[in-house]
Amino acid sequence: MKKKSLQTLCINSLEDLKAHNINVISVEKISSLANYMIFATATSARHAKALSEKLVENVKNSGEIVLGVEGNDDCEWILIDCEDVIVNIMIEKIRKYYDLESLWSFDGSLTEIHS
Repeated sequence: MKKKSLQTLCINSLEDLKAHNINVISVEKISSLANYMIFATATSARHAKALSEKLVENVKNSGEIVLGVEGNDDCEWILIDCEDVIVNIMIEKIRKYYDLESLWSFDGSLTEIHS
């Protein structure tokens, strides 16, 4: 699957379960970690867990690899590493506190997908 298709699959999975404020940052020019970082807000820890589980299921069903999932214990911030795409699902207070989009989008590469 092409990088852009994986990104689209991840976004669609998040949208299907009503994630809020989905943003994508292209990081391929500034990091070797991934090509894209996706940020999404969950309304609760339970919602974050459901978003994470659905995304992982959809990625695996498409034949792609999920390298790891972190944060399923408290579900306030779940990070899903899909190799070329890293997905951060956070509850609102955690997302505001860490403000990772500001750190990663200093070059103007932030793309807002869904509010």
